[in-house]
Amino acid sequence: MEKKLEQLKAILAEVSDLETTAALLEWDAQVNMPPGGAKGRSYQMGTIQKLAHVKFTSVEVGRLLDELQPYAEGLDPDSDNARLVRVTRRHYERQTRVPSEMVEEFAQLTTLGYHAWEKARAENDFPHFQPILEKIIDNRRRYAELFAPYEHVYDPLLDIYEPGMKTREVQAIFNALRPQQVALVQAISQKPQVDDSFLHLEYDGQAQWDFGVEVISRFGYDWKRGRQDKSVHPFTISIGIDDVRITTRITPDFLNTALFGTMHEAGHALYESGIDQALQRTPLAGAASLGVHESQSRLWENLVGRSLPFWEYFYPRLQAAFPGQLGRVNLETFYKGINKVAPSLIRVEADEATYNLHIMLRLELEIAIMEGSLAVKDLPEAWNARMQEYLGLTPPDDAQGVLQDIHWSNGYFGYFSTYALGNLISVQVWERINAEIPDLQDQIRSGEFSTLLTWLRNNIHRHGAKFEPQELVQRVTGSKIDSAPYVRYLQGKFGAIYGL
Repeated sequence: MEKKLEQLKAILAEVSDLETTAALLEWDAQVNMPPGGAKGRSYQMGTIQKLAHVKFTSVEVGRLLDELQPYAEGLDPDSDNARLVRVTRRHYERQTRVPSEMVEEFAQLTTLGYHAWEKARAENDFPHFQPILEKIIDNRRRYAELFAPYEHVYDPLLDIYEPGMKTREVQAIFNALRPQQVALVQAISQKPQVDDSFLHLEYDGQAQWDFGVEVISRFGYDWKRGRQDKSVHPFTISIGIDDVRITTRITPDFLNTALFGTMHEAGHALYESGIDQALQRTPLAGAASLGVHESQSRLWENLVGRSLPFWEYFYPRLQAAFPGQLGRVNLETFYKGINKVAPSLIRVEADEATYNLHIMLRLELEIAIMEGSLAVKDLPEAWNARMQEYLGLTPPDDAQGVLQDIHWSNGYFGYFSTYALGNLISVQVWERINAEIPDLQDQIRSGEFSTLLTWLRNNIHRHGAKFEPQELVQRVTGSKIDSAPYVRYLQGKFGAIYGL
């Protein structure tokens, strides 16, 4: 059986090589490629994705999985090999339902979709993006139908990013969370607003970049195994465990964008680069889910990066970088300013108390699109109506509304809920970390993050995709995904800031 296992691993390694090559092409398309290269790149992406799909869904892989099943069942169920057979079987059963031509089509559409979205966003022109978006959505609907019968048409898409999760589970979590967050935001709105005007001055772009580099270097981001570039929408992409790249976006008149965006993407990268090397070039060399992935980025961005102990160490350095803007702003004022709660148009710049409302809005729109109750042409109007309902704001244009996110151009339907789930998981994990590292806040206050990173490496990162999200969260925190710790965290933090 060892020989058959090695045969399977050899095929999976080649599939992984094709997939990481596609990732490299995607990174280049969003960072370096001239706009005129979009059509040619769409063919390249389509070909590589199709080859990877054909190789993975081959009869040989199916035969090896069948032959290895009894062997795997006799192993320690938590061993790498037992989990490899189990996870590969799950991927195989899903992907063999999908024609290679559909995979190729999807890769081509989303490559073209990204550049159509980029142009539409820059020119505030949703009609330019609409035709390709309609084709992407049609592809996703046909994909979902391959998994019928299903409980909900959205389930097959959600399962791509949150294995084992159902639409009704996510809706139940959100339905319980929404009124509590709305009540908190309403309570804050009755209190005097904190001052954050100093964040909206002119900040030199290179100085912002340099400060972000200093911060994530302290976090433990390895520049020998990664790099940072600029992109329209910040992202992290893995070309392999030893090549995990991030991008950031700099706004000259708003400090938060690059500041927290850089920390956020570094959190994603620390996860990917912390996966056990033994899992390299296998289906286990990825995250347990996008929700777990997001828990890592939100942990570093918010629970570390927006905390008072963090700024007790870093604020003097930030003041030295921007003496004209921050020299007369004391630490308490700065801390309150970066944690200001106020409804905002842009999701990636939203505060912790209102962020999940942005996600719930997008989830509802995606479900309506998939159900067929909302047409693509009506998305801008529906978006604006829900923004007004949830946040009391109406975007002045589509660039700040329905066109603000990259995800639909990439075909990531089913993805958005993972952001809110990540927020919940991050605080569950954070409570456990603080219980096991009693002096963690003092370490952060001293600019020391190695103990924190080591804990995350040992308890989450190294496992890669060995465990499904609910199982991993249960193992790490003692319970499945639960909104109660997150609500406690929000109420405690913002209760202190706003005197609730």
